[in-house]
Amino acid sequence: MTLTLGHFLSVGAILFALSVVGIFLNRKNLIVLLMSIELMLLAVNTNFVAFSHYLGDLNGQIFVFFILTVAAAETAIGLAILVLIFRGKSTINVDDLNSLKG
Repeated sequence: MTLTLGHFLSVGAILFALSVVGIFLNRKNLIVLLMSIELMLLAVNTNFVAFSHYLGDLNGQIFVFFILTVAAAETAIGLAILVLIFRGKSTINVDDLNSLKG
């Protein structure tokens, strides 16, 4: 059995759907929200790589490297902010973080 473009797009769609479900079902825990966003980016990256391979063009794969770099920086900064919030408030519950309103 060979893997076709449809198989990779199905995996990407399943990952994207799981991340959307994770965002909408669990809006209380900030860590789960960040993990769901990262899973969404990985689903998009899977589609980029699949289409890039299918079309024989490396631009999609190069674009994935940029997305992964930005995602790693976003994760590091997000977790640093999360640690600072936890030290100040002793919770990471999104409902308890009303002091961030402008």
